[in-house]
Amino acid sequence: MNASARTRLVLGNWKMHGNLAANATLLAGLRAGASGVSGRIGVCVPFPYLAQAASKLKGTPVAWGAQDVSVHEQGAYTGEVAAGMLKDFGCTWTLCGHSERRTLHGETDVQVADKARAALAAGLVPVVCIGESLEERDAGKALDVIRRQLEPVLALGRAAVAGMVLAYEPVWAIGTGRTATPEQAQDVHAAIRQALAGVGAPDVLVLYGGSVKAANAASLFAMPDIDGALVGGASLVAEEFLRIAAV
Repeated sequence: MNASARTRLVLGNWKMHGNLAANATLLAGLRAGASGVSGRIGVCVPFPYLAQAASKLKGTPVAWGAQDVSVHEQGAYTGEVAAGMLKDFGCTWTLCGHSERRTLHGETDVQVADKARAALAAGLVPVVCIGESLEERDAGKALDVIRRQLEPVLALGRAAVAGMVLAYEPVWAIGTGRTATPEQAQDVHAAIRQALAGVGAPDVLVLYGGSVKAANAASLFAMPDIDGALVGGASLVAEEFLRIAAV
């Protein structure tokens, strides 16, 4: 499948932001403007606000999802949230292995793959996040890191991988105001696409995440292997997020 045949996807990651009042304003803004977006659009919200997102976004083009998922279906796992629970709230997506989960909570590549597998088993679309640190990039190891992170995910097999979305998020460009140039991002996306082709799933969407804004979205989306964006801070402002999605 060529780039023009892959439907663009723009996902917002609210991270640990929001409250009922602020969310109501943000969700109302998304409802009001989402009809102007031609591609797919969604938001990944904190667990406590899934019900609010579901009630406000139902019947709109905006899908909703979670920021993490447990590898377990149920049991004595205090504080964790199962994929089936997310499905109960109408989630389409769940992030798996966001760099903050890897860095702050020590999630391993294998754990991330296990979370993706659990999400798929419940009928969710896992958005598997991968990316290198500044030190790894400066050492010329960016692609080695990406391949290592992908290995247990790709080992799940073509059928599983085909049900996922991947998000390349260079850690050095998240929340820093720095963004990989379109060419830097494309180089990594092309390598990811090649790895996907190796397991027979070249059509999987590969998003870019890392200080994406309306001002730089068009140049990023012009790259042949960038299929959309995983948007952090800019997804907290409805107008800005919709401008990115409408590029």
